[in-house]
Amino acid sequence: MAATWTDDLRGRIDELIDEYRAALRASLDGLTEEQARARLVPSKTTLLGLLKHVTYVEGVWFDQAVSGRTPQEIGIATSPDRSFTLTRSDTVESVLAAHAERCEASRQAMAALALDDTVTGRGERAVWALQLQVLRELAHHAGHADILREQLLAGADPGS
Repeated sequence: MAATWTDDLRGRIDELIDEYRAALRASLDGLTEEQARARLVPSKTTLLGLLKHVTYVEGVWFDQAVSGRTPQEIGIATSPDRSFTLTRSDTVESVLAAHAERCEASRQAMAALALDDTVTGRGERAVWALQLQVLRELAHHAGHADILREQLLAGADPGS
């Protein structure tokens, strides 16, 4: 029987998640701290804030949903809105490091779980549903990052 695209569905989903993780990280390549923090839209959405937010997303879906730990125990923001908030100590280097650490923790937490396994940390959900949730959010925010980076590199005024 010929192999089908679903033979390694888990591997393909993991690959896509990693591609979007990398795209979001790359959105900061070559930018100054000021550019990474530039607010080009009325919301808190900045390139650095997006990476900080997806670090939170990883913690919610690949830690809290699996382990049942609280945001405080995990060391993440207590709400999606707060996850975009940048502190004075947030730098490109520190946010990239926190993201890398969280992604590795996510990989470890998910490694032993099969797609059809059920987790209960944020209500009962199948592992495949967690992965698709994170994939959707990463793709969504990678699109935001593409647009913000394009604006920055085109010389958009960060104050507008």
